[in-house]
Amino acid sequence: MERVLSSKKVLVTGGAGFIGTNLCESLLANDNQVTCFDDLSTGLLSNLDNIMEHPNFRFIEGSICDLDAITKAMVGSDVVLHQAALGSVPRSIDDPLSTNNVNITGFLNVLEACKINQLKRLVFASSSSVYGDIQDSPKVEHSIGTQLSPYAVSKHVDELYAGVYANLYDLELIGLRYFNVFGRRQRPDGAYAAAIPRFISALMKQESPVIYGDGEQTRDFTYIDNVIQAINLAATVTDQAALNQMYNVACGESISVNKVVASIQVALSDINPEIGAVIPKKVEPRIGDVRNSLADISKAKKYLGYDPKFNFEKGIMAAIDWYYKNL
Repeated sequence: MERVLSSKKVLVTGGAGFIGTNLCESLLANDNQVTCFDDLSTGLLSNLDNIMEHPNFRFIEGSICDLDAITKAMVGSDVVLHQAALGSVPRSIDDPLSTNNVNITGFLNVLEACKINQLKRLVFASSSSVYGDIQDSPKVEHSIGTQLSPYAVSKHVDELYAGVYANLYDLELIGLRYFNVFGRRQRPDGAYAAAIPRFISALMKQESPVIYGDGEQTRDFTYIDNVIQAINLAATVTDQAALNQMYNVACGESISVNKVVASIQVALSDINPEIGAVIPKKVEPRIGDVRNSLADISKAKKYLGYDPKFNFEKGIMAAIDWYYKNL
């Protein structure tokens, strides 16, 4: 059976966000007591409607940039699952100072709060963006290039700080490098919305989805349930060799953006055949984006027991079904 956190007191930072809300639901389903800590700058309180009244759930509105607030929120916790961040490469290029403040200073506050509370296990969200301009494919954890955006730099710095704190203060830290996560509750609106929810939303309205570049750039798109599995495995692993490491969290599949759009069109055409005739709009590539991104997930399989249950096709169908019912 898959290892999951159960009967623990868990603090989830960024718990009102896309990954965070799915994580909180999963934790509650496994009899954990969950504290969600979020400043609601990008997360939505409405994401928590289904669990807000759960007897084992507590919501605290606060920022990881406030050391006192995050330290108090962590009191009594057994494990911290750190998802809070300012995401998006384009956002970080537009506003690098805010990205640095939240993703680096905020993360440092989380580490300090762990130290103050003598809490050992922290699982934190890193990113495939740390691989930067390295051309190796698939990406392996021990080999990274030059980061291409402030967001990528912030995640790389987080990994460096995690290593320092693990060595100095005897903490058990595990970083998960997420590769293009998608699925239920990922917002399709806003200037920095991710590609898949934007594509689904546009096509459902029979509008042309916007593709940056020629669409042949590839990603290792990773369905949300694979991420939830990896977080649970990282939070519960006991093998000392698995601790204080970084792990790729992905499927090990190379999917072009053009294929993503085509797959969504085929699925939605069963609902409305006219969607299949919509022509995507292609615009200039975005600065800071990598051309190709594919993960080697053998390390996570070996040390964590990671075994993704959703490939891209299964994940995209699940996502489309959710958006169709909820948009």
